[in-house]
Amino acid sequence: MRKPAPRHLSFVAKLRRLIPGRRGNSNMRVYSNLSSRRDLKARRKAEYRAGLPKNPFKRFIYSLHPKRMAKYWFSRHGAIMALKLAGIGVMVFLVFLVGLFAYYRKDLDKINPAELSKRVHSSTTKYYDRSGKTLLWEDTSAENRTVVKSEDIAPVMKQATVALEDKDFYKHSGFSANGLVRAAWANARGGVNQGGSTITQQLIKNVLLTNERTFSRKIKELILAIEVERLYTKDQILTMYLNEVSYGGNRNGVEAASQAYFGKSARDLTLDEATLLASIPQRPTDFNPQSADLDVQGLVNRQHTTLDKMTDQGYISKSDAEAAKKVKTLDKVQPPSDSFKNIVAPHFVLEVQRQLEQKYGAKLVTTGGLTVITSLDGNMQKVADDAMKMGISAVTKQKGDNAAMVAIQNDTGQVLAYEGSRDFNYPGYGSYNAARALLQPGSSIKPFDYSELFKERAPTQYTPGSVLSDVPIDINGYKPQDFDHRSRGNISIRSALAESRNIPAVKAAYIAGMDNVVSLSHDMGDKSYCTVDSGGYCGLSAAIGGYSLRLDEHTNAYASLARGGVYKDLTYVLKVSGPNGDVLQEWKDNGGKRVIDPQIPYMLSDVLSDVNARAPTFGGGASGQVGFNPPGVKIAVKTGTTDDSKDGWMMGYSTKITLGVWEGRSDGQAMLPGGQPAVTHLQTGPMFSYFMQHAHQQYGSDYGWKTGDWFTQPAGIHKVTVDGHNDLAPSWYKNDKTDGTKVTMDKISKKKATDCTPARAKEDITVYEIQDPITKNKVQSGAPDGYNLNEDDDIHHCGDAKPTVSLNADTQNDKIIVAATQGSNPLQSIEVSVGGQSVGTQSVTGSGTYEFPYNFTGPGQASVSVTVIDSVLYDATDQKTFNVISFLPPATNRETSASKKQSAAAAKRAAQLAGLFR
Repeated sequence: MRKPAPRHLSFVAKLRRLIPGRRGNSNMRVYSNLSSRRDLKARRKAEYRAGLPKNPFKRFIYSLHPKRMAKYWFSRHGAIMALKLAGIGVMVFLVFLVGLFAYYRKDLDKINPAELSKRVHSSTTKYYDRSGKTLLWEDTSAENRTVVKSEDIAPVMKQATVALEDKDFYKHSGFSANGLVRAAWANARGGVNQGGSTITQQLIKNVLLTNERTFSRKIKELILAIEVERLYTKDQILTMYLNEVSYGGNRNGVEAASQAYFGKSARDLTLDEATLLASIPQRPTDFNPQSADLDVQGLVNRQHTTLDKMTDQGYISKSDAEAAKKVKTLDKVQPPSDSFKNIVAPHFVLEVQRQLEQKYGAKLVTTGGLTVITSLDGNMQKVADDAMKMGISAVTKQKGDNAAMVAIQNDTGQVLAYEGSRDFNYPGYGSYNAARALLQPGSSIKPFDYSELFKERAPTQYTPGSVLSDVPIDINGYKPQDFDHRSRGNISIRSALAESRNIPAVKAAYIAGMDNVVSLSHDMGDKSYCTVDSGGYCGLSAAIGGYSLRLDEHTNAYASLARGGVYKDLTYVLKVSGPNGDVLQEWKDNGGKRVIDPQIPYMLSDVLSDVNARAPTFGGGASGQVGFNPPGVKIAVKTGTTDDSKDGWMMGYSTKITLGVWEGRSDGQAMLPGGQPAVTHLQTGPMFSYFMQHAHQQYGSDYGWKTGDWFTQPAGIHKVTVDGHNDLAPSWYKNDKTDGTKVTMDKISKKKATDCTPARAKEDITVYEIQDPITKNKVQSGAPDGYNLNEDDDIHHCGDAKPTVSLNADTQNDKIIVAATQGSNPLQSIEVSVGGQSVGTQSVTGSGTYEFPYNFTGPGQASVSVTVIDSVLYDATDQKTFNVISFLPPATNRETSASKKQSAAAAKRAAQLAGLFR
């Protein structure tokens, strides 16, 4: 019996059939009949790995090839792996989200109507002077906040808030997806930052979070907003928001704002009042109705936008909206209450508060328990208070009614003393901060015209001695006038600036470029000049103060001159600390930024301290120049007055302190109506001088000042003769003008001398021919003020009768006798000399005989000369020699005529006495 074939033989037979050349399908794979798909998968994986590099690192790099990665992730296995990873990611995210909700939800206990009504902010913000010891003010306003119920808030207030802040408030569940996308898109495009926040999110931010813009804070805000919406009704949320939001200054909550601004409860607000309040939270600092820096037009525009949105959303009719727009709601706003009763330097402190609110938000500043060390010097503030009390009477004498004052430490830019008005509590306008108001500076802007002009430039360079003739000009229709409506002719820049002439200043700005001058003023510290009130356009009137700026910034710009052309930030705050002592900000000296070469401020300081240069306008001598020369303190000073006498300024600096003073009227009207100009230095001078004198003499040593201090002359400064004036010049000034022409002038007529001009009236001067940079006319410079180089002497004529004179001498009686006769003009004086030595001069007015005593001694001869001079400097001279006889022997001492008379009188008296005793 045949044995059965082994089981493996059938397998071998099948295998043979697969071998090429054998029978059957030669295209079939060796492993195509493997029974397990798992084995096939393993085999393929093994084949794939066999083709990979042996080194693990190289194998990893090999797998990262884009084509291989794409092949894997688009394969069935890659898709399965992606699904697995996505599932794990979703689970991790859900766990993370649940954790976040659980973690952040603990803060929700702080947000509920009952808790908010009980919440009292015991952490008050305190403001100190620079010593850190003198308390200026403790802001306790947050402790007096009133939390009201929903029924105590006017419905129109709620409607206005929803219409403006969150029109979908009653539809969403805490956040707006559209708002988030819109805000993200706007921020990504680099536009204005938008929060995309709903009212619910803003409530969370006001109560629990900060104003920082971070991703983590936004996530927390969203989570808490969703939970708040789940826990409370819409009306509860809106009521909590209205009780928390800042309405400007220290007004937190609608009730506090309504009482402070309108003197009524929030339940009684009218439509125009409610829409005004609802418009404030967007910009609570700028829209504070009681602030001196209120953006009036911005707030009114925002109020009208609110009314329009209420109309669009069906809350009010169009007629109601239009009626509300016609109401002047800002006129209803009350002045600040007596919450500042014990405040020191109130305008200064409130400005510090405003700055901090802009940086940190009103909520943190009002309720954060901050400790603020300001730059104010408490001692100097007392001096400023006294100066204001003493000097305001000089302002009111010329119909002004308000003033402001800012003092700055030059070395640091820190504010040392600050007066925002004549008195913070003065009825009507005392609380208004004029030191931050936009006001026109008049001529006090002129130093920056010349600062730009003095820079190195081609082809013509300028110095304080250069001439910019003060004659009428017309530049594209602009015709500036001087304050006295007169022309000074050829005048040096030194005289033009010191006397505050307008036309030369306009020429300087035109030559230097008006845009360059304004840019320089900004770099020096006048950040607001010709920007806020002009939309950035600056015409030539900007050269003489035709646009507005702020007193505090203007003072810092002058301090930049005192620093030798270095700008430093205007500083109000030295340090801000949180309740736990953590430092939020601290002042550090960054060295400042050099704006102009130090030689330029030095030349300007020399001009602005020149008593003689300003004498023709302000009077001769220190005593006549009120305010310019405080006793014991050398300062550089410039005044400024607007054309209509609405604003008056006195700006000046020593080596250590810069002071700016403004005065005017609170209603913006002219101080002296009827076209009569106010004399600015008589108004500002008394308080300016008082502060500079007492601040330096009492506390100047604290800042390194000592009597006699003045600026050190920078390297490069030298003297040159230019346009006939010997004056300072910077190192880059090279084209000294020494090619002048000598001209003989007449002293009396101040015109060119003629053949008929007497020699005594003639004088030689050197004149220079220059071209006016504006008119292009040739003009001559170098003549003293008032001299006319274009006309001949018309006082002296060849046919004039000259005076005559003759003399005689009585040598025995020691006297000289002069007989003078006038000619065509009255006599002026007689001069007598003996032997070439002057005996005396006598003023005379007409013909006559005049005696001059003289002690003749002899024996010998005396040569006597006499000259008579008339009022136009015609003269006549007579000279004679007289014999002098001696009456005493040569060996004895010669007696004078007086001694002879005394001896004779004594002899006569002796004879009389002898007769009595006979």
